Amino acid sequence: MRASARTTHERERDAAIASAVRTVSIEQAGLTALAEAFDNGLAEPFAEAIGMLLALKGRVIVTGVGKSGHIGSKIAATLASTGTPAFFVHPAEANHGDLGMIARNDIIIAMSWSGESFELKGIVGYSRRFRIPLIAITAGDSSALAKQADVVLMLPRASEACPHGLAPTTSTLLQLAIGDALAVALLEARGFTPDDFARSHPGGTLGRKLLLHVADVMRTGDALPIVSPAARLAEGLVVMSKQGLGMCVIVDGGRMLGVFTDGDLRRVLDRQADVHRITMREVMNSPGKSVKSHELAAEAAHLMEKYKITALPVIDDAGALVGALNVHDLLRAGVL
Repeated sequence: MRASARTTHERERDAAIASAVRTVSIEQAGLTALAEAFDNGLAEPFAEAIGMLLALKGRVIVTGVGKSGHIGSKIAATLASTGTPAFFVHPAEANHGDLGMIARNDIIIAMSWSGESFELKGIVGYSRRFRIPLIAITAGDSSALAKQADVVLMLPRASEACPHGLAPTTSTLLQLAIGDALAVALLEARGFTPDDFARSHPGGTLGRKLLLHVADVMRTGDALPIVSPAARLAEGLVVMSKQGLGMCVIVDGGRMLGVFTDGDLRRVLDRQADVHRITMREVMNSPGKSVKSHELAAEAAHLMEKYKITALPVIDDAGALVGALNVHDLLRAGVL
C-alpha cells in the first residue's frame, strides 16, 4: 500500500511540475510574440504613446474591468511610483460619478483584451466627447475600443496557458509587460533617478504626509465652484463644469451651506427634476462633507477614501468657505 501511495504521489508531483513548465513555456512564447510585435507594427504606436505621455499636463487615468482591471491598477501604481502621475478608475464607478475625476488635460489608458468590454463604453464615450486622448491596450484589432482610440497598442493573439483557453493567463501577462514597458520608457526619458524613486515611496511620502496641510494644496479664489442657495440647478451645473472639481459648494454670506456633486446630479436626474426650476438649496447635501484648512492633507485623503468622494470644500473654524480640493490636488502634492 505504501508503494502504491508513493507512486500515486510521485505521479501527482510529476503532473504538477509538467503543468508548471507548460504554463511558463506558453507564457514565455507570448512574451516572445510581444517582443517580435515591435518589428511588426507595434513600435510606431508605442513611440507615439510615449510622446503623448511625456507631453502630458495632467494625469494618466488607467481603466479596465475584470482581470484587465487588476492589471490596470498595478500599471497605474507603477507609473505613479516612477515619475508619471497616474491612478486607476474602475469603469463601473466612472459611470456612477467618478468621471468627474477625469480632467481635460489627462490621458486615458483603457485596457481590454477583446476590446469589447461593455463596461468601458461610458468612459470611452466621455473621452471622445471631451477630446481626452485615449490609448487602447487590446488584442482586438477591429474591436470597438480600437476603433475609438487615438493610439492602439495591439497585443499579439497569444495562446492562454489555461488548458481550456478561458482563464486570462498569457493575456494578462502581456498586458502587464506592455504597461511595464511604458513605465520604464517614460522614466528613462525623464531621467528618473533612484532619489526620485525614493521620494515617491514610503520614506518620502511619509514626510510629505506629515508636513503638508490642506491650505498648502487647496484651490482658492476664482477657482472655487461657488453658487448661491437661490441659484437654479442649471446655473450650478455650469459652475461645476467650468471649475472641473466634480462638485459645487452652496455658499451664503461666505458661509458654506452644503455641497452638490456629480453623484447627486445623477440622483436628481433619475427623479426627472427640472434643472431650470429647482434651486440649489433643494438639491444640496447639507451640511456636506468638508475639511478644515489647518488639517493635514492626509486627513483630506482619508475623508475622500472613507466616504468614496473625489472632492472636498475647505472651511475655516467659523464655517466660511476658504478653498476646495480634489483627488488630483492630493495626487499632485504626493499625498496619495
